Amino acid sequence: MRIGELSKATGVPVPTIKYYLREGLLPAGELSSPNQASYGDAHVRRLRLIRALVELAQVPVATVKEILESLDADTEPLHEQIGRAHRALTPTRRLSATDEARAAATTQVSDLIAARGWSVEADAPALATLVDTVAALRTLGQEGLVAHLDDYADAVERFARIEIEGVTQNPTRDQLAESVVIGTILGETLIASLRLLAQESISADLWKNR
Repeated sequence: MRIGELSKATGVPVPTIKYYLREGLLPAGELSSPNQASYGDAHVRRLRLIRALVELAQVPVATVKEILESLDADTEPLHEQIGRAHRALTPTRRLSATDEARAAATTQVSDLIAARGWSVEADAPALATLVDTVAALRTLGQEGLVAHLDDYADAVERFARIEIEGVTQNPTRDQLAESVVIGTILGETLIASLRLLAQESISADLWKNR
């Protein structure tokens, strides 16, 4: 297909596609003449991924390029490719917490990971985020929530397995990696929305008439 047809198939304006091509986010099409290039299904998939990263996850273009380079690193194991993409997607933040709460959170999270037998790299950004979050909850006196960390992990592990198993049906390595990244982005929104709806329903049952 030509660039106009690619635009129509993906909903991405032609000028935006040309920008992605210039920035190296989208691979060049196959030249059919000196001034014409043709594009295929791989370009459609890649544009949908870029759109999910830029528009839905609000990822800066420079970070999108880093994620795409990770997914295109064919010399790396698939696990490493996806891991690099996840690291680029994980926001780095530092929540306010006391030193005592942070030390307790570090121990609790380390014990949780070990007890569940999870294979997690020590430098995983999500690990630091979890410690920060637990420390902040402790500092704010939310010990009741912190006490249920293992229950949270149970629920998360179940739907994470559903997500991973759901994308393994994709036939190619590229499609598999792209699906994991898109699933990570939209999965966060999906889970958060369901959680809010469930909380609204449960609170209505418990406290509507109080």
